[in-house]
Amino acid sequence: MESNVRVRFAPSPTGPLHIGGVRTALFNYLFAKKYNGTFVLRIEDTDQTRYVANAEKYIIDALEWCNIPIDEGPGKNEKFGPYRQSERKYLYKKYADNLIETGWAYYCFDTTEELEAHRKEHEASGKTFIYNWHNRDQGSLVNSLVLTDNEVQSRINSGENYVIRFKTPQDELLRMEDEIRGNIKIDTNTLDDKILFKGDGMPTYHLANIVDDHLMEISHVIRGEEWLPSMPLHILLYRAFGWNTPKFAHLPLILKPVGKGKLSKRDGDKLGFPVFPLEYTNEVSGDISRGYKEDGYFSESFINMLAFLGWNPGTEQEIFSLKELVDNFDLKRVSKSGAKFSPEKASWFNQQYMQAKSDIELTDLYLPILEQKGITKDKDFVLNVVSSIKERAVFVGDFWDLSSFFFETPTSYDAKASKKNWKEGTSELMTELIKIISSIEDFSSENTEKEIKEWITAKEIGFGKVMQPLRLSLVGKLAGPHLFDIIAMIGKEEAIKRLENAIEKL
Repeated sequence: MESNVRVRFAPSPTGPLHIGGVRTALFNYLFAKKYNGTFVLRIEDTDQTRYVANAEKYIIDALEWCNIPIDEGPGKNEKFGPYRQSERKYLYKKYADNLIETGWAYYCFDTTEELEAHRKEHEASGKTFIYNWHNRDQGSLVNSLVLTDNEVQSRINSGENYVIRFKTPQDELLRMEDEIRGNIKIDTNTLDDKILFKGDGMPTYHLANIVDDHLMEISHVIRGEEWLPSMPLHILLYRAFGWNTPKFAHLPLILKPVGKGKLSKRDGDKLGFPVFPLEYTNEVSGDISRGYKEDGYFSESFINMLAFLGWNPGTEQEIFSLKELVDNFDLKRVSKSGAKFSPEKASWFNQQYMQAKSDIELTDLYLPILEQKGITKDKDFVLNVVSSIKERAVFVGDFWDLSSFFFETPTSYDAKASKKNWKEGTSELMTELIKIISSIEDFSSENTEKEIKEWITAKEIGFGKVMQPLRLSLVGKLAGPHLFDIIAMIGKEEAIKRLENAIEKL
């Protein structure tokens, strides 16, 4: 592997960053760090019609939350800056002109209406209109291949709108190598002559992308599968300029959980999971899209989950720290086929990371939630609560539903559980139990359990007749951790109060 690995993540600021984009950034980052290389962020904002003002900040904030920091980018180590394409537009025209001069590109003056007429004419005869070798110099299209130099210059001087197209070679079998997909061959006669420079003075993605990758000394282009059809043009552009070609790797699509096709925001909305790393508010419509951060995912679990969408280490291990991902990452172990997204697996990863966190860490995350609810409790008490419930939680946000009874006296009782477990004679039994609890001096979990169970045994009744109504009284439902841990934590006075409330209401 070359010692000077340089990769780039080059999103367009047209909205929130999809998790497919985050995965592309992650794989670039892992590859760069494995080989002590450089991870570059470049903002590809040549399409000003789709530009969204807050999208760039969203991209940077998302990468920071994911803990995949850039080495170079807007405002950071601008060795090859600027890193926004809109600020580099003065660069591209000379490269487009160079291609004109060397015969690799040509001016086109066809109007939108003229091109549309050609398309309709082809469709009428069952064909597809392609602007390339078979019609570009036949006289039906208006370009510098059929016009004289004077005619071309006259049209340009008069302000006539034009574009610059790449002149794709004819009758060539282009052989390409992809780090993930291996050898790829394509007949250049099937390619169209892509527009490289637009009439508004801005380059298209294809030209700007190649020029910037060259000037920024990018060694490996790791990007999504959707750019695979552009690979022939890009390789031909490198040849046209006489530049060394970087290595290419095209990542598989992230597929929707149900059905076929690429994962979209619509799938997340329909099935109830986010497709963006951070919550996003559309400045125009005001619509809010959910984010993994706000939904309670740990950034480490989110990244671990993303890494397994299209890559595997070749072992049974699934939980990887970021450093372990760097050490184990290999483009040769990236799949060619699409990776189906699983909301259940995403939750599983988060649960694994939560169980690995210390009770103190989780307590510090839970305390602000309690404060928002106006609940102030000793930190040691909250620590004990967290310790008793965390195994049943997937997110810290689940803690309240799992533990609210530790902090508040139940005001209602599960109807189904009440009907099944609070029967004739239960109130009298609970009244008697209050007397037993009142007489217990050592109110530790172990001793309380011992004394209550001895009482049940002495009465020669089933444990369920006491335990279920007791839990229902203390919790409001048949849920929660060890019953006698609950009794010990809420204390004798509160336990008796809850039994009395249940007797009164049930």
